[in-house]
Amino acid sequence: MTEYGRGPGSEPWHPEDPLYGDGGWRGQQAHQGQQSPYDGQPQHYPQQPQPQYGDWGTGEQPGYGQAQQYPYDQQQYAAQHQGHQQYPGQQGHGHPQDQGYHQQQYDDGGWSTGAHQQVPYPGDSPDPYGQQSGSYDEGRQDYYGTPEAYPPAGPQSRREAAPEPETDWDPGPDQGEHAFFAGGDDDEDDEPDGRRGREDKRGRGGKPKKRRNGMACLVVVLVLGGGLVGVSYFGYQFFQDRFGDAPDFAGDGSGQEVSVEIPEGSDGYAIGRALKAAGVVKSVDAFVSAQAGHPDGRNIQAGVYTLQKHMSAASAVDLMLSPESRDNLIIAEGKRNADIYRLIDKRLKVEEGTTAAVAKKDYKKLGLPSWAQGHANVKDPLEGFLYPSSYGVSEGQKPADVLKQMVKRASQTYEKLGVVEKAESLGLEDPWQLVTIASLVQAEGTSHDDFRKMAEVVYNRMKAGNPQTNGMLEFDSTYNYIKNQSKIDLSLSELRTYDNPYNTYFHKGLPPGPIDNPGEDAIKGALDPTDEGWYYFISLDGKTSKFTKTNADHQKLVDQFNASRNN
Repeated sequence: MTEYGRGPGSEPWHPEDPLYGDGGWRGQQAHQGQQSPYDGQPQHYPQQPQPQYGDWGTGEQPGYGQAQQYPYDQQQYAAQHQGHQQYPGQQGHGHPQDQGYHQQQYDDGGWSTGAHQQVPYPGDSPDPYGQQSGSYDEGRQDYYGTPEAYPPAGPQSRREAAPEPETDWDPGPDQGEHAFFAGGDDDEDDEPDGRRGREDKRGRGGKPKKRRNGMACLVVVLVLGGGLVGVSYFGYQFFQDRFGDAPDFAGDGSGQEVSVEIPEGSDGYAIGRALKAAGVVKSVDAFVSAQAGHPDGRNIQAGVYTLQKHMSAASAVDLMLSPESRDNLIIAEGKRNADIYRLIDKRLKVEEGTTAAVAKKDYKKLGLPSWAQGHANVKDPLEGFLYPSSYGVSEGQKPADVLKQMVKRASQTYEKLGVVEKAESLGLEDPWQLVTIASLVQAEGTSHDDFRKMAEVVYNRMKAGNPQTNGMLEFDSTYNYIKNQSKIDLSLSELRTYDNPYNTYFHKGLPPGPIDNPGEDAIKGALDPTDEGWYYFISLDGKTSKFTKTNADHQKLVDQFNASRNN
């Protein structure tokens, strides 16, 4: 045995190695398809095959595209063939030994078809094992070709120092800090490939070293923490929405007044959204709950309400049901258009007569149905279509917009009640006449209970051959309408001498159009009159009416009324 070739650090060693004890820097270690020169040449280990260039199919030494010459003056090596290595002065398995090479040529861009040959190197000393015939491929086990084997020893200039022995000693906080806390660079593999041995890439115990990245850990912590906060928040919100009480203010408000308009057809949620947007209530659900819990909560109507900010939902419901909060324009049943125009001017704070001028000029643009247009001798085409109701009207609106709301409400009501469909069945020419009758019923009736009987009186008197009036209506209300007045004491001479289409004392049949804006009960009365033979009526107390079938019976009631007034 010899210590030739051993250097500092651990070195592979096996008794059955044919080069046992010899790792000289100038000796050659042969193996099929590999060579290990140490004189400044790269060292390749058996477990790391030498890269091939060119075609991958033959397993032979690649060519480099051009002829190369290598001078060899000191020594000639025999050819290496089929995995056998031969040394000078020795024949290998009956193969002839070549005498030497002056030039080795490779085909351009291809592979040589001959056997793999080893190129001799100048200055190499003779093989000390020249008399020994050996090959790793011939019946021997390669102890360096397994993953567990250590690599062959390298030159001293390229050997690494032996790793320090592992100890359990902790340097402590004063001796050093971990790279994670010291902010050091986690990436230690900055050296070029091949500069570190396999030992450098393994930690103690043969396992790969674990690396930590401080920024990555911080990101993970933030992501997990943010996710936990998000889940907790949404979980709480889900619980509150499903099982918790709706957010609500306390008290009757902050004292700061605010006007809120509730559109027509709004349900509880729509009202709640309008109130929340104005800052009146804190949540929609709180208002809906308070409205549902109030016995009259469903009676909240469309319109403009004067409320306060930061009110409890229950207080808001109570105030909206109170007349004190209503800031709407209220149109009463039986109101004439002339009076409604003045009310709109006052609410909009515009010059008196502004709304009336718009109605006269633009009535065709305000939404009247086709059956309500084109009638002759009509004083006001919008009469009967400014439907009695509550409207949200405030300063800044245009008169035309307010009128459109009213006409739309009237048209919807007439359509809902079937005015168009039932007009013909009642012996009328068109729905326009039915609305006109409803306006007469509204003007002459003193209570809702009178409307059906009053409607029958109209239908009976309209008959041209009726025995009582001979087709004359003789309603004081028509005369008062054309005179734009409301008088009770009218003389027959005055009534029967005034020539005007609206004067039913002078002209037979219905007036040219409605004389007011009837409410729903009056319309229903006109659609469903009684059939008891009534022709006459009179109100003795201004609250109720008495109906008779003959003029004689009617005259008795007139005398009774006059006697009461004289007393």
